[in-house]
Amino acid sequence: MSLDIRTQGKAASLRTLLLKSGLALTPSEERIVQVLLADYPTAGLGTATGLAKRAGVSDPTVGRLAVKLGFDGYPAMQARLLAEVETRLHSPLLMMEAKLHGDLAESSEPAASYMRSVIACLDKATLTTPAATYERAIQMVANPRSPLTLVGGRFSRHLAGMLAGYLTQLRPGVRDLGVLSPQSFDVLIDMDRRDVLIVFDYRRYQNDVMNFAEQAAARGARILLFTDPWLSPVAEHAEVTIVSPVEAASPYDTLAPALAQMEAFVAHLLAATSKTTRARIERLEEVRSLNAVTLDHDRQQQARRNFPGPKAGNQEQDA
Repeated sequence: MSLDIRTQGKAASLRTLLLKSGLALTPSEERIVQVLLADYPTAGLGTATGLAKRAGVSDPTVGRLAVKLGFDGYPAMQARLLAEVETRLHSPLLMMEAKLHGDLAESSEPAASYMRSVIACLDKATLTTPAATYERAIQMVANPRSPLTLVGGRFSRHLAGMLAGYLTQLRPGVRDLGVLSPQSFDVLIDMDRRDVLIVFDYRRYQNDVMNFAEQAAARGARILLFTDPWLSPVAEHAEVTIVSPVEAASPYDTLAPALAQMEAFVAHLLAATSKTTRARIERLEEVRSLNAVTLDHDRQQQARRNFPGPKAGNQEQDA
């Protein structure tokens, strides 16, 4: 089954529909929902009979649930799920084929056209995450007694590294895992319910990132997830999920909105903790000045060495 890439992500995911509050479900229908969510999306990819058997209900119950969710029947619900799975797994090669004859290919200014598509994506990002979600995320990471570990995929790990750089300035106990290796999994041994794991994972989702998050969750760690509209499987274990639109006029998804969301998260955190973090940042600046870390600090030290001052003046007179 194929889905026009221009329409992907516009319809709510089946997971979203299953989690929708206010649905009047019978106990049998609730069992089907539980099976679907417990093994999402695999449980919905088989036959209605197979799903009914796993849930311990009758075949017609599966059809009635599909209708209650707004579909014509189970085949239509499964078609939505298949389209969602296909969308989540699109590679750059597949998207290149889909967009080969799109607006970007026909534009006389591809760079400008791409930038406009990213701006539209950024506009959409401002409406994607409610302020309450940021508040919950802030509560997770603001406690300095909760160790923070950050991890990301091939490209998104750079966002994780940038966020770790910001968080290190604001609080202690921050660890960026960088590129996951077999040794990286050793840190799981010390993780428990005090820990917070911050995960960046966008399609196509990485097995090592998903495995690490799943094992951390099993040890009690709380998870803050940054992901795309199709939701990394890590969402099943996440306490808070921040979703970013990623589709732009390119075979490659854009991480510009995700970067903006990460920086917005930092701004929100700083606003909420400015009184307690100011002293830490001042101490950090003292360390950087002492070691001439940046150009301005180096110039300050040079100015202090060259300025005669009272002591230098007395030394010249003595000479």
